[in-house]
Amino acid sequence: MATYALVLFTFLALVSTQAFASDPSPLQDFCVADNKTEVFVNGLVCKNPKDVKPEDFFFPGLDKAGDTSKNPGSNVTLVNVDRLAGLNTLGISLARIDFAPNGGLNPPHTHPRATEVLTVMEGTLYVGFVTSAPEFKLFSKVLNKGDVFVFPKGLIHFQFNIGAVPAVAFAGLSSQNPGLVTVAKAVFGSNPPISDDVLAKAFQLDKKTVDWLQAQFSN
Repeated sequence: MATYALVLFTFLALVSTQAFASDPSPLQDFCVADNKTEVFVNGLVCKNPKDVKPEDFFFPGLDKAGDTSKNPGSNVTLVNVDRLAGLNTLGISLARIDFAPNGGLNPPHTHPRATEVLTVMEGTLYVGFVTSAPEFKLFSKVLNKGDVFVFPKGLIHFQFNIGAVPAVAFAGLSSQNPGLVTVAKAVFGSNPPISDDVLAKAFQLDKKTVDWLQAQFSN
């Protein structure tokens, strides 16, 4: 537990700096999110400071492993402003990622509002990200326990367990609400679905294959 606590503290220190933060800087000590208000703003309305409690800055349970039994063999426990109201306006969130042995995958995805810095706590992960056009260059690395890797904001990235034992990683993200776009799900599982004519031409596939892929990601 001491090791996990040290890692969490380190991530909070790293991603809360102005160099990493992508959210607007706060104008007061804190702005605990008021999840009950009906007012819609870019972010979340502040709770009256007189009503703020220590529990607004507290989240338990990151010592517990997530269920990795379902495809693709990973589980992300995200602690963002929706689960920890005290993160509002602080430009930071945190995630625990568990991977099943022999191929547990956090599939290619992006965070449109955040840079991610990841450290491996247990196991061995193959990780990487792809740059934007025109290069589309892959930067990848095999990470072992204690190794750190950073994924720039908005770029497609992944993590894959190449070990025979479960793997655990923690990630710090430079936004209270980093967002998530899983590539395959967004393309083949959108609601309503993208025309199979569009996808067949874009991916140079026949429409039957596209229809099959859309069926896999429809739920």
